[in-house]
Amino acid sequence: MGLVVQKYGGSSVADAQCIKRVAQRIVATKKAGHDVVVVVSAMGDTTDELSDLAQQITPLPPPREFDMLLTAGERISMALLAMAIQNLGQIAKSYTGSQAGVLTTSHHGRAKIIDVTPGRIRQALDEGAIAIVAGFQGVSQDTKEITTLGRGGSDTTAVALAAALGADVCEIYTDVDGVFTADPRIVPAARRIPRISYAEMLEMAACGTKILLHRCVEYARRYQIPIHVRSSFSTKVGTWVADAETVDAARRAHVVDVPSVSEESQMEQPIISGVSHDRTEAKITVVAVPDKVGEAARIFKTLADAEINIDMIVQNVSGVATGRTDISFTLPRADGQQAMTALAKIKDTVGYEQLLYDDRIGKVSLIGAGMRTNPGVAARFFQAVAEAGVNIEMISTSEIRVSVVVDEDEVDAAVAAAHHAFDLDSEEVEAVVYGGTGR
Repeated sequence: MGLVVQKYGGSSVADAQCIKRVAQRIVATKKAGHDVVVVVSAMGDTTDELSDLAQQITPLPPPREFDMLLTAGERISMALLAMAIQNLGQIAKSYTGSQAGVLTTSHHGRAKIIDVTPGRIRQALDEGAIAIVAGFQGVSQDTKEITTLGRGGSDTTAVALAAALGADVCEIYTDVDGVFTADPRIVPAARRIPRISYAEMLEMAACGTKILLHRCVEYARRYQIPIHVRSSFSTKVGTWVADAETVDAARRAHVVDVPSVSEESQMEQPIISGVSHDRTEAKITVVAVPDKVGEAARIFKTLADAEINIDMIVQNVSGVATGRTDISFTLPRADGQQAMTALAKIKDTVGYEQLLYDDRIGKVSLIGAGMRTNPGVAARFFQAVAEAGVNIEMISTSEIRVSVVVDEDEVDAAVAAAHHAFDLDSEEVEAVVYGGTGR
């Protein structure tokens, strides 16, 4: 007997029929001899609908009350799913995030998990019950207030519970059949990736692939929890997110039908795992910054104090005559105006000339561990983008990633060109989006 944590996204529990289908899958896992903990998102577009409702009341909802409102969606899902499971003859108990012991920071809307103390969940399992937990939420360790975890919070809840309970696997059920080499809406010939390492998945998540969020994958890597991404609408094998050793350990535990990676590990891996894109960023250029020690630090400390995350940074060579330089960086588009306001306050202190803001950009990234040992990957990438007629505005690299910023309208062309250039196209259509959202 093993312990399996399953997470179902909003499209998987969108209506009563979906909830009944999910209940059958959960009960089948239980009957196979496993202990089962389930994490659920709100039904369909419930979270967006609740947010829109709040906006009709006030343009600036109080953060505490807004979190109280949004967490209602997951509580509805968990209770209905528990009812559906009990209707199939199994014992099921539902728990809010706070009841499940998910302890967080006190920052409403984007709280981070500090610890998980799943005493009540463990007790339910010991009693033979299936535990259903509301995702996306927890309770502040300091203030004892209800908090939400932000985008991808249910995935993070599931992996955190899996780590705290010592689960053998965390299954993330969504409305696509796994992780693909590119977004199938842009590249219909995208291929399903059978297994991808934590490092590669972290890069893909950070670069815009929305199947798994960065926080979720980072948590899984830290605690060596294998993630199995599957569709709740089919029985296809999906994608394993884990290093080879972690997958082999799960296979030896006989918890789930994990494919052997022994043959895979003997073969040379592909250079590129996939092409990701992101249209949610903006670019700010701080023009004519005095080239003095500490000015760049002052700029980015101001942004850090405003809790704004920065992605790509480029600083030009300073002009000999002027002694000034331009600093450009990308950041989440939603934080753009807040960043501009924060930087405007230090204009006189820093002494820059002006700020330029561009929210019509997109990021295209090439990800693959194989590029460490294969020279010429960047050149091939840039050549493919150039042949597609796309101009590159910024470049950033890591050991297993090359990212470029391009015009928002040229993202699709750049993605398709890069995907084709590295022979990632499949001969037949593999990707199906069952629920219509990809989440």
